[in-house]
Amino acid sequence: MRDTRPVAISCGEPAGIGPEIAVKAWAALGNDIPLLWIGDPDHLPPDTPVTELASAGARPAAGTVGVLALDLPGAAQAGQPRPEHAAGIIEAVTVGAALAASGEARALVTAPISKKALIDGAGFAFPGHTEFLADLAGCHRVVMMLAGPDLRVVPATIHIPLAEVPRRLNEELLIETVEITAAALIRDFGLAAPRIALSGLNPHAGEGGAMGDEEIRIIAPAVAALKARGLAVRGPLPADTMFHARARAGYDAAVCMYHDQALVPLKTIAFDDGVNVTLGLPFVRTSPDHGTAFDIAGRDIADPTSMIAAIRLAAEMTASRS
Repeated sequence: MRDTRPVAISCGEPAGIGPEIAVKAWAALGNDIPLLWIGDPDHLPPDTPVTELASAGARPAAGTVGVLALDLPGAAQAGQPRPEHAAGIIEAVTVGAALAASGEARALVTAPISKKALIDGAGFAFPGHTEFLADLAGCHRVVMMLAGPDLRVVPATIHIPLAEVPRRLNEELLIETVEITAAALIRDFGLAAPRIALSGLNPHAGEGGAMGDEEIRIIAPAVAALKARGLAVRGPLPADTMFHARARAGYDAAVCMYHDQALVPLKTIAFDDGVNVTLGLPFVRTSPDHGTAFDIAGRDIADPTSMIAAIRLAAEMTASRS
């Protein structure tokens, strides 16, 4: 049975490319996946046909973008975020999460935000969408996955300085990250017995302790504990040999020790169609795997491929949960 509920799209930073790629995604997908834009309709590209809706369950007029309107004071100026928009941007995410959690929307897709603009304009207290959505949902722990057609990666630590990574890594963190990842691969991606690979932290996965001992002290014990719980995991593996095509065929997701260790291979392999996914939430949330792109905002040249991929994946994950 076809799911007629919309995928909600929170407006993100209106001075960036979010509004443009959302409308381009609507043009590409609107007949297949209903979309609901949450934000100020005046911030959409000029001449965008819109229908302002009173609820997520209402249907827009044919050939128009459905909008759940929020009043963000003042016009959006391409490439120039305005502090007075920050509260409305945060409200759009909050409303979208509530709609997805209640089932009124089938999923939430978040357009890119400028964290600095939210901090400057509204004192935003979170490193990014992932942590904010976890707080809204009351989740103790969620996991960030970046997913492309040929690779899924999970950073065990995310938005922290590289110097902090060895101090933050511990066996409990890795076990929890892998368990959340495995559960999501089963529930959201339809994999009955997911295979997960863990990277090392140091060059050559520590070279038996010659280049660091985190692999011996932390990562290998976590792998052993996870295997004892019946999960198909292996590692620690040298990160420089984990991501070629033959290696990728041996696992369904790679858990890496820090942000760039995970995101560099993903963005190299799937720069245009990578998707950011938050695992462990009670609802489905995805996002395009890029930022606000202030440098090209307002020029009608932004590539919507990642936004389209985020919407498609959100719909597929919702269907898998069903």
